[in-house]
Amino acid sequence: MRVAFVQFPPAFGRTAENLAQAIGLAEGVEAELYVFPELFASGYQFRDREEARAIAEPVPGGFVAEELASWCRRRGAFVCAGLAEADGEAVYNSAVLLGPAGLRGVYRKVHLFRHEKELFDVPVEDHFEVYDIGHARVGMMICFDWIFPEVARILALRGAQIILHPANLVLPHCPEAMITRCLENRVFAVTANRVGTEDRWGEEMTFIGESQIVNPQGEVLMRLEDDEAAVGIDLNPAEADDKRATPENDLFADRLVQLYTELLRPR
Repeated sequence: MRVAFVQFPPAFGRTAENLAQAIGLAEGVEAELYVFPELFASGYQFRDREEARAIAEPVPGGFVAEELASWCRRRGAFVCAGLAEADGEAVYNSAVLLGPAGLRGVYRKVHLFRHEKELFDVPVEDHFEVYDIGHARVGMMICFDWIFPEVARILALRGAQIILHPANLVLPHCPEAMITRCLENRVFAVTANRVGTEDRWGEEMTFIGESQIVNPQGEVLMRLEDDEAAVGIDLNPAEADDKRATPENDLFADRLVQLYTELLRPR
């Protein structure tokens, strides 16, 4: 299948413009699955929870999700995109998975980065779902989830062949760390990061770009620098079903879970 990511600099609060820009870039690349950045239509630096709530939208039913769903129907494709989600009194930093038949799933970010802890809620239920989209089995994570290896491991154990990773990365380590996530789980990962800067918190944040696609062998199939672009690449999701590191070592079958009980104890 052909998978693509979109990398661009959203302008804070200009939802319709950002949506149009992302779709415009995606239109230039033929693919069956697209990944857009975290909070791609809103921008990142909400000043407070009230501002986040004002921009957040219900899923389904919100403007961004419905416009993306319409685009997926016309395109005959799937898209994973990050947005601020409103659900009653709660506000989540979420990723939606949409396809030709509409909404397939929502992932709510579990590991909030810095001031996000003041803006968004953390889901209390297990949100690490895997979705069969016909061409592949996919799971979602968002940005700072990369630093917690448990997220990618759970998705891989549940059968994900491709991890979809909308991001607003500012730390320099994630692109290399995602190579490790793919190696230790034998999965593909598509990281769609943004570029540009924001300075609404009294501190300028520069987003590093470096959106990339990594295969189960830890090879970077495609990586951008700070370009504004959409890039697609062909891959075979079935490669992620082979969990062998060597002919004698299956990374999942060789796990000694009875020795890992310390992982279940809170710090």
